[in-house]
Amino acid sequence: MADINMVPFIDITLILLIIFMVMSPLLVQMQLTVDLPKSNAINTQADDDVVRIEIQKNGTITVLNKQVTISNLEHELILRLGKANKKTILVEADKNVPVQQVVDVFDIAKKLGAAKLGIGVLTKN
Repeated sequence: MADINMVPFIDITLILLIIFMVMSPLLVQMQLTVDLPKSNAINTQADDDVVRIEIQKNGTITVLNKQVTISNLEHELILRLGKANKKTILVEADKNVPVQQVVDVFDIAKKLGAAKLGIGVLTKN
C-alpha cells in the first residue's frame, strides 16, 4: 500500500475546527468590557446655541433646568428651538440610563429639525 491514509488527519482537523468554533464566541464575550468614557473637555460653543437635556438615572428629564416628562418634551423643545435651526441639542445622561430613553429624546429632537445633536455623560455634582 503506497498511499498515505488521510482520514485520521481530516478527523483531527475537523475536531479542532469545531473546538475553535465553539470557543471563539466565549473568548470574545469574556474580552468585551465596556466602560463609559470620562471627559474633561471644555465647552467651546456658546451656551446660547445649546439646549441641554439632562436625563437622570431615575428617569427624570430636565430641559435647561426645567423638569419635563417625555410626553411634554416635544412641546418644551418647540418653545426652546423656535425658528432657529442653528440650535444644538446636547443630551447628557447618567451612565445607568437605558439607551432607548436617550434614543427617544434624539428622535424627538431630530423630528423638530435640530441642527446638531450631541451626547454626553452627566458629571457627578
